Amino acid sequence: MTLHAASREALDLAENRLGEVLAAAGTDPATVGDELLSVVALLDREIGLRRAVADGSASSEARIGLVRGILAGKVSEPALQVLDTVAGSRWSSPRELTDGLEALGRSALLTSAEKSGNIDAVEDQLFRVSRIVAGEPELERALSDLSAPADAKRTLVRNLFADKVDVVTETLVEQVVLRAKGRGVGNALEQLVKLAAERRDRSVAQVTSASELSEEQQARLGEKLNALYGRQLALHVEIDPRLGGGLVVRVGDEVIDGSTAGRIDALRRRLAG
Repeated sequence: MTLHAASREALDLAENRLGEVLAAAGTDPATVGDELLSVVALLDREIGLRRAVADGSASSEARIGLVRGILAGKVSEPALQVLDTVAGSRWSSPRELTDGLEALGRSALLTSAEKSGNIDAVEDQLFRVSRIVAGEPELERALSDLSAPADAKRTLVRNLFADKVDVVTETLVEQVVLRAKGRGVGNALEQLVKLAAERRDRSVAQVTSASELSEEQQARLGEKLNALYGRQLALHVEIDPRLGGGLVVRVGDEVIDGSTAGRIDALRRRLAG
């Protein structure tokens, strides 16, 4: 998510407010997250409202009053307190306001997974979903189709993943799909994996192996990568027999290709040169 300076400052303020709200006794982070994402959907549908909430020419009090007038009684008071900060801040554009609000909703949901002890499972499930979508071009096209009704996309996601993943995972995936707007969901899903990993102060190492790795092998690989990069890495492993043997490890933009296929390709390039 790319934000201009004013929006970054507004998001920082809103994230601090969200943290205060979620730390309060009795606040349910999952409820707050669901409600914030429901407001994102509302603002996506109602262009005039989105522009009014982001209108820098109106006073912050007027913008806060507008949001409370529409949403009071429809979302919880904790969610309204976060929305007060969102509406009362200055954003660079209406689109950046909704993108920032989406980030806050995701953060609240991941906080709920942390508090319930499910963050590991959510991170792994998001990775598995991202790999399924990446491996099925027709599925990604269907989920990214601008002409497809939102309800049809939501039903498709639920048919594929309901009862197979945590409710937080399902909600986050639905949100990505519903806001894809033709941009494709693959990259957005990968961003969710990174967000979940960051909750444990870790980066993501995507490992592709020619064969299954035992728990001991994964542990040794994790130790070596942690030492190499000087930080904790979340290890996500998928199997691809086409590698012939060995591993390919991707951390951010860096690729370590220790596969048989990779070595053959490198040899071919040297011979061609």
